[in-house]
Amino acid sequence: MRDFLLDDADRAFRTEVRDFLQRELLPRAADIEDRRSWDAVKHVVRALGAAGYLKLMFPDLYKGKLAHPGLTHATILSEEASYINYAFETTIATALSCAYPLHRHASERLRDTYLTPILEGTAIGAICVTEPNVGSDSAGMETRIDFDEMRNEWVINGSKRYISNASVADVYIVYGLTSDGMTAVAVPKNAKGMSFPRNYTFMGRRGCIVGEVGFDDCRVPADHLLGEKGGGFRIMRGMFNFERAILGGSGLGVARSAFDIATAHAQTRKSFGQALGCKQLIWDKIAQMSWRIDASELITYRATKMYDAGADGRALMKEAAMAKLVATETANYCANETVQILGGDGITKEYGRAEQIYRDARALTIVGGTSEVAKYLIAGRDLPDIRITL
Repeated sequence: MRDFLLDDADRAFRTEVRDFLQRELLPRAADIEDRRSWDAVKHVVRALGAAGYLKLMFPDLYKGKLAHPGLTHATILSEEASYINYAFETTIATALSCAYPLHRHASERLRDTYLTPILEGTAIGAICVTEPNVGSDSAGMETRIDFDEMRNEWVINGSKRYISNASVADVYIVYGLTSDGMTAVAVPKNAKGMSFPRNYTFMGRRGCIVGEVGFDDCRVPADHLLGEKGGGFRIMRGMFNFERAILGGSGLGVARSAFDIATAHAQTRKSFGQALGCKQLIWDKIAQMSWRIDASELITYRATKMYDAGADGRALMKEAAMAKLVATETANYCANETVQILGGDGITKEYGRAEQIYRDARALTIVGGTSEVAKYLIAGRDLPDIRITL
């Protein structure tokens, strides 16, 4: 039985949001994939905001039908959006990852200025962590955030790359080092000293804008600090728990989409006088995909249910990392096997979405912390008496 950990309210919500995305996202998916239409992306973001779906993570702000909204429902949204178009889902997942620290650690004025528009779908957010010389090892960050006491401003100098929504976001959560350690500040899109040197062209996720963000004596007011000076690592850890659980949903959506294509083809394609699915080697591929998807779902929604029950920080790091690891590896496995089952049809755009899913899936084991880092976080909990080295 799929969705074993979900209750009737969760299942009803899945049906509701699936119908919504079929109406709003599916008709625009080709524009996003083939023409990289930012207008199409923005249309669906606005629709999600107007429907209240971007507030699922924040029960104090949510006004919809769910009695107990939370990460479980945000992950269901992620899963269903990724099933249709993972590039689009990347945009909203990044915006919600930006909203998370704003909701938890920003002043009321900052929340009104930056958080409210994101949740209403009228603005987009971005997160600035990765740097030219720093990926998963965030402790080696080189970006500086210094405080100018005379002008009562934070001054940012450094460079970030592989930033989703770069150049199109309205607010950026920037992590950098101060004299007290890692610190996070909110930077509006029109801040003087912030630049966008270039955007990247990826093999997949077409329609998702990703690029570089530069900071050259970029200044923001003192009240744009999130939490406390030197408290950025704790903020980042909570954000990554959230992001990794959401990425579990992303992986599930991509895996399910591939699996549905593969099973349909195996039952309709004739080979040597029989349905392709009659072949034992195809049985094996379908069975392998099926159990991996079930395992991914159980692990992902275990993490979201734990979060909704109050777990976070260190208490959720292992489970969130497992969700991200298993679901994204499953997405890659299913995408690869689906292309193989389809043969020539699997590597041509003219015969369906298998090749797109294959290209899109590859990013999943890298973004939000690589599979290798996820394994480090998992083993770190299971081997508490030693220091694990990467």
